[in-house]
Amino acid sequence: MIYEFFALKYLSNLFVTFNDLYIIPVIILLEATRIIPTFTERNKSTKTGRFLSTFYGVYEWFLMMLFFYLILMNIISIFTVHTRIIYVVSLGILIIIGAYAYIHAHKIIVKERILEFDDVNTEYSIIHLSDVHFGSVRHKEIIENIADRIRHLQDNCDIVIISGDLADGSCIVNEDDFKPLADIKIPVIFTSGNHDYYPGLENVHKACHNANIIIVENDVYEFEDLNIYGLSYSFGDIPMPTASELKKVIKEDKINIVNYHIPNGWDELSAIGFDIQLSGHTHGGQFYPVTFFGKMLYEGHNMGLFKKTSGRTHYLHVTTGVGSMDMPMRWGTDSEMVILKIVKTR
Repeated sequence: MIYEFFALKYLSNLFVTFNDLYIIPVIILLEATRIIPTFTERNKSTKTGRFLSTFYGVYEWFLMMLFFYLILMNIISIFTVHTRIIYVVSLGILIIIGAYAYIHAHKIIVKERILEFDDVNTEYSIIHLSDVHFGSVRHKEIIENIADRIRHLQDNCDIVIISGDLADGSCIVNEDDFKPLADIKIPVIFTSGNHDYYPGLENVHKACHNANIIIVENDVYEFEDLNIYGLSYSFGDIPMPTASELKKVIKEDKINIVNYHIPNGWDELSAIGFDIQLSGHTHGGQFYPVTFFGKMLYEGHNMGLFKKTSGRTHYLHVTTGVGSMDMPMRWGTDSEMVILKIVKTR
């Protein structure tokens, strides 16, 4: 809140000078838009609670960007003299970027990537998505949008794989919340991520059951020549299987896929025998300049398709996610659904 005070004071001084005491009630009011939904959305999600959560998410993004903006402007001021109009125009550009980031975050983009193997007998198209973050900021409309996109793709695809964080944890998950996905004609499978625990994993699972979503938690789902293992995010409730236990699920005559929320452990999982690892979690950093920091984490696997050949070809696909967390903003990344085409090497 200290930074928040000085940031708002800086903004007010660009236009008119206020007594510092006037800024404190403004901060209290703004913080109330965060605190109130934190308590009210736990039991019942309402339009008011969702509006307040969204408002604070946008405000929080603006505060973060203002921090980088102030650093940049102070560095530039070392070399040149700035007038107030330059600061105001620069601030206007930041607001325009914010409007773009908000709109862009709500637009689902479908991408396609090719995974080649020498010994594929049947070619498959997998719709890979992750990090829906159903919650107070992204509610039923995101489930409806995802379902609508899948319906348009399902005639040319074989299966949908969700790599965790179907729920966000910012609001209660009711048993019918994922119902728009119930009429998808192709199998939809799901393995939990860390955020799925926050509203209660049992609530997320119940909503999945009612939407005909196949739950694969530390278990195998076989689909023709695809052997899909759902490696659950371990919070203690679901223990992490050992390497020897994982080796037992590998089938040499199939494409072995591990669905694991976090893009870590690729070398170990590849050595065990998994040909493809499907992950999310990172959001690709979600927006600049966080995207640059994201590249330093997760063993360098922030987003995209990674390939290595060590005797056999192995892939890691890290999606940036189809939703957004806390701040409904994307700048430099996309809200994506990715069609992964498994094909024979050309």
